[in-house]
Amino acid sequence: MSEGTTGTYEICPVCFWEDDWYQLEHPLDGGGPNRVGLIESRRNFQEFGAMEREFLRFVRQPKPEELPDA
Repeated sequence: MSEGTTGTYEICPVCFWEDDWYQLEHPLDGGGPNRVGLIESRRNFQEFGAMEREFLRFVRQPKPEELPDA
């Protein structure tokens, strides 16, 4: 996804999150293009590798430059 931009509605190839400006500003809210909120999506990604289990078939492993700084 494009770093530093919001509301592009791009879909992340690593977790399948759709970039939505509203959910970035309201990370607990689900609905809109993503059924679960950003915080829950991040927890899901840590647990099983995608924002929701049904999207596992669409995601790939992150490239080194896509990993968050430790």
